[in-house]
Amino acid sequence: MVTLNTDDMTPVLNRLRRAQGQLGGVIRLIEEGRDCKDVVTQLAAVNRALDRAGFAIVSSGMRECLASPGGINADDQATMERLFLTLS
Repeated sequence: MVTLNTDDMTPVLNRLRRAQGQLGGVIRLIEEGRDCKDVVTQLAAVNRALDRAGFAIVSSGMRECLASPGGINADDQATMERLFLTLS
């Protein structure tokens, strides 16, 4: 089982909070009947923020696996690969 380093998660949480605010902005833009370009631009920013947060989480998990005394076991490696591919 791969556990996350809580110190690594502070920037991830900050990124997710920003994405949450951006998503609220997208909702407001739609409710206000704003231009399609504005909505899609903001939605793309939310998407990038979520992708970066996901990759940061996978990266942290990989570091934890590699830093473990016994190295990475086959199950953890498979899990990390699946998680990475889920995001890509």
